[in-house]
Amino acid sequence: MHEMALCEGVLGVVEDEARKQGFARVTAIVLEIGVLGHVAPEAMLFCFDAVSRGTIAEGAKLVIDRIAGAGWCLDCGKTVPLQERFGACPDCGQHHVQMTAGDELRVRELEVE
Repeated sequence: MHEMALCEGVLGVVEDEARKQGFARVTAIVLEIGVLGHVAPEAMLFCFDAVSRGTIAEGAKLVIDRIAGAGWCLDCGKTVPLQERFGACPDCGQHHVQMTAGDELRVRELEVE
């Protein structure tokens, strides 16, 4: 389950920010997770609860915003929605699509005390 390692990384980011900005407790974390990133939101919620025990983020609410997949079709010259990695352009059917969104994993916001 790679979500455990991802949650440990998120916690590391939070702890780094706490040192830089001087806050003592995190009450909420908003993550952006792309739908094409092979990350299970339910597993992230479960793992975050486990890795945050005994830390400044213990008991914090983890909010997950899903980011839709998108890509730039080199043949059509426009942004198109993507339902899968390396998928075909839904307009022209070609596979010359460069993914531009949907594989993010980003801490967007922290609520702190």
